[in-house]
Amino acid sequence: MNNYYCPYCNSKYQLPIKSKTGKLICGLCGDPLIKKPFIKVNQVIAIIAVLSLLIPLLFTLIFIIKNQIKSPKRNYQSNVSLLTSIQIKNLLTPTK
Repeated sequence: MNNYYCPYCNSKYQLPIKSKTGKLICGLCGDPLIKKPFIKVNQVIAIIAVLSLLIPLLFTLIFIIKNQIKSPKRNYQSNVSLLTSIQIKNLLTPTK
């Protein structure tokens, strides 16, 4: 009985009654009851909105974790900067 509702009456005061034809009608106004949908359009739109915000966040977290686990063996840029700093120090220090 909870799957049916009257669109015109308050949900607190609805009294579902079976008519002589076997259809459910509202006990207050006599209109036929309407079956509630399992998933409403508002729920579908809300799920799409939430997924559109969460999917990029999840991809970002996955790539961060993946990069932390599989870090590169050599950092060539740091090696180049280290070599240039050593060469500059050697050029600046006077030789005896």
